[in-house]
Amino acid sequence: MPAKLPFLDRAPTGSVPIRVVAPAGVERLRARLPAAQQSWLAATGFRADSGTHALLPAADGRIEAVLFCLASDAEPWVWAALAEALPQGAYRVDGELSPARANPALIAWALAGYAFTRYGKADKPVAELAWPKGADRALVEASVNATALVRDLINTPAEDMGPSELAAVAQAVAKAGGAKAHVISGDKLLAAGYPAIHAVGRAADDPPRLIELIWGEADHPLVALVGKGVCFDSGGLDLKTAAGMKTMKKDMGGAAHVLGLAQMIMATALPVRLKLLIPAVENSVAGNAYRPMDVVRTRKGLTVEIGNTDAEGRVILSDCLFEASRAKPEILLDFATLTGAARVALGTSLPALFSNDDRLASALLKSGKSQNDPLWRMPLHQPYRSMIDSKVADLNNAPEGGYAGAITAALFLERFVATGTAWAHIDLMAWNERGKPGRPEGGEAMGLRAAYAMLAERFTRRRGGSKSAKRK
Repeated sequence: MPAKLPFLDRAPTGSVPIRVVAPAGVERLRARLPAAQQSWLAATGFRADSGTHALLPAADGRIEAVLFCLASDAEPWVWAALAEALPQGAYRVDGELSPARANPALIAWALAGYAFTRYGKADKPVAELAWPKGADRALVEASVNATALVRDLINTPAEDMGPSELAAVAQAVAKAGGAKAHVISGDKLLAAGYPAIHAVGRAADDPPRLIELIWGEADHPLVALVGKGVCFDSGGLDLKTAAGMKTMKKDMGGAAHVLGLAQMIMATALPVRLKLLIPAVENSVAGNAYRPMDVVRTRKGLTVEIGNTDAEGRVILSDCLFEASRAKPEILLDFATLTGAARVALGTSLPALFSNDDRLASALLKSGKSQNDPLWRMPLHQPYRSMIDSKVADLNNAPEGGYAGAITAALFLERFVATGTAWAHIDLMAWNERGKPGRPEGGEAMGLRAAYAMLAERFTRRRGGSKSAKRK
């Protein structure tokens, strides 16, 4: 993540103005420019397409201004492209941006400077920008920091981000936000009643863990967050191919997302009470690894026949979803890099949304659109429930055949959510296969801003902007 956000409290003397102009207004502006600048635009072949920019020279050779062509419906990431392209220096937006445009623009600008630097050097820093009027500084900073946290966690290889390290990060996030953290490790999971997490993670040298974070005032509405924390997925005894394992350090992407979301909620003091649960495991091969056709017990008491050890995510999530439901949250969200089937259906950059509550699903879709952080709702098609039946147990974690894999996985999870609990499941890639402005190849936050905006809209509006949650 950027060591320092590339923003200035005020525009210094000599800062270069960025003139934001709609494509239709470029010609009018061009006509008012000095003849030398008009000739410069013509000589450099400037075209008034949204997202393009031109450096306007002063008589002494300095940059006098930046002409930035921007359509009203342009995606915010064009600001990241601009930040990456501009020469080093201080810039300011000429005029005002509405909050609806300023916040996403600044988030994109800051993330243009993101680099994963744990093992190497960062690229050159991006240009600095004075905070424009209309920006919500607290929200921008919280969003950028949370996104960087998610990316850093996913990008870190399993050697340095196993269950123990993930638990340490969760404890650090809790401490920084004034939350309480509790970790149950190894065989203590059995005594505490989390047998499914233990079964999947027991073969690894780094024991499995249940990570819990609690924050907020007791009288605030409860929001439960659950994130899949498979720190590396070999596939278990149903071993993946070498190619299939290539990016499996990202299989704890769901855990990274709920930690990032919790960090945002605490940093902006949303009036909610948080209960966060992460099952942290490594799905490994050893003599005590769980096997195909084993029957695993769950915290709910349901039994699961293991049709495939590589469908481990839903097994560990079952314990946490049931435990989260028992607390009777107003909203229960889970994030998981759960199925390749969701990627086949929607591609790698569009997370699949499943929900048992139309109001919650609609709010998430609306926020995803407004935040340029899209989700796509898929059905919890109940006739497919028979596909996860087992002849020897209550459920099978991996139905025969290759059809409807994302749906049957979601239906499996639904069996562990209490009736009446408003629940949404986000099945995501958490990874950029190729780099784009502000979004380098590697770990990525998907649905994070959408989920935060939904929660902020729902709970801040209800309380009418009342005092923020007291941190505990």
